[in-house]
Amino acid sequence: MTRKQERVTAHLDDVSKKIIEQLQQDGRRSYAAIGKVVGLSEAAVRQRVQRLIDGGVMQVVAVTDPLELGFARQAMVGVKVTGPLEPVADALAALDEVDYVVVTAGSYDILAEVVAESDEHLLELISGRIRTIEGVVATETFMYLRLRKQTYSWGVR
Repeated sequence: MTRKQERVTAHLDDVSKKIIEQLQQDGRRSYAAIGKVVGLSEAAVRQRVQRLIDGGVMQVVAVTDPLELGFARQAMVGVKVTGPLEPVADALAALDEVDYVVVTAGSYDILAEVVAESDEHLLELISGRIRTIEGVVATETFMYLRLRKQTYSWGVR
């Protein structure tokens, strides 16, 4: 999902929340099956899902383990920044190898998850591109050795 500069909290009714929960459990669940659970027709579920997607509330994607798909390295990079954080976060987000960027409080100003094809690729990414972004003063790389848990089924509030 693309995050908007200013987050607008969408008001979700109970039916929309139930639809989201159904898709969090199984992103391939049919609209007809969801409709039976939430009490709507297949067409009504389809329309609601499209509105949720168009509104940036959710997206339906295939989540993969990059290490199982032939990428040799996955890592979290902690980034310390001087000056405004947003331009650095935006520059990181623009890199193809970066799949997750958050502005944080604590030891690091920004965390960026990266996927690389090799150790050389990871080295070039960190030294040649991330550390050269204006405002970056330090990085620390946390190599992933094995994925033990990844879920997106935290429900809705």
